[in-house]
Amino acid sequence: MKNITFLFAVVILLFLNACQQSDKSTEAAIEPTENEITGLVEKVLTAEEQAALSPDDVIKVFKEGNERFVNNDLTTRNHSAQVRKSTNAQYPKAIVLSCVDSRVPVEDVFDRGIGDIFVARVAGNFVNEDILGSMEFACKVSGSKLILVMGHEHCGAVKAAIDDVKLGNITPMLEKIRPAVEVVSYDGERNSKNEDFVHMVCESNVKNTKEEIRMNSPILKEMEDKGEIKIVGAVYDMDTGKVSFME
Repeated sequence: MKNITFLFAVVILLFLNACQQSDKSTEAAIEPTENEITGLVEKVLTAEEQAALSPDDVIKVFKEGNERFVNNDLTTRNHSAQVRKSTNAQYPKAIVLSCVDSRVPVEDVFDRGIGDIFVARVAGNFVNEDILGSMEFACKVSGSKLILVMGHEHCGAVKAAIDDVKLGNITPMLEKIRPAVEVVSYDGERNSKNEDFVHMVCESNVKNTKEEIRMNSPILKEMEDKGEIKIVGAVYDMDTGKVSFME
């Protein structure tokens, strides 16, 4: 009886040891070593480097980044390292005003990393006092060189504005987009089922937003007049990922 008990104890110990070795092997496979962490750690832009950029330089960077996005060739980044390197200061190249739509991943669309761009988002990419203040902070205070207003195809907010939807706080929000609908000259069906008309309103809304920025922010208008910044528009194609600049 004692021998059986002893053998049983030995078997249990061997089994537990094997489990521990298996767990260690699994942990080693899951937890990468420092040498295995890969990805680009971009140099955080300094104030001097930001100042040396022109608005056209930033547009070029955006176009090149979007081409990589379209070709599924995004830069592999070590985000943890970038977070640490950008902790103490930020000098982004641009501010992008985009729709809130979850299908428009702004940083990825331009292959940008942490600390590269300011992003403001609201359904229908229109401007109000708060967004204008954010743009003034980005450009006048933080030195960004570009304001990009980016609409997108199949925009639900644009379609809702076209159909004059009435629902809670969505109603006054859509009033900010309605002027872009009304100025479009079009003889066909003026409803959200007509994709041609929706596209025209999308572009009209981008143009209207740019003019609202110039009209309601003397600070940004003066900076643009002096060539310190550019205010440009673009439309994101939901089917291809391509950003088409309107200028």
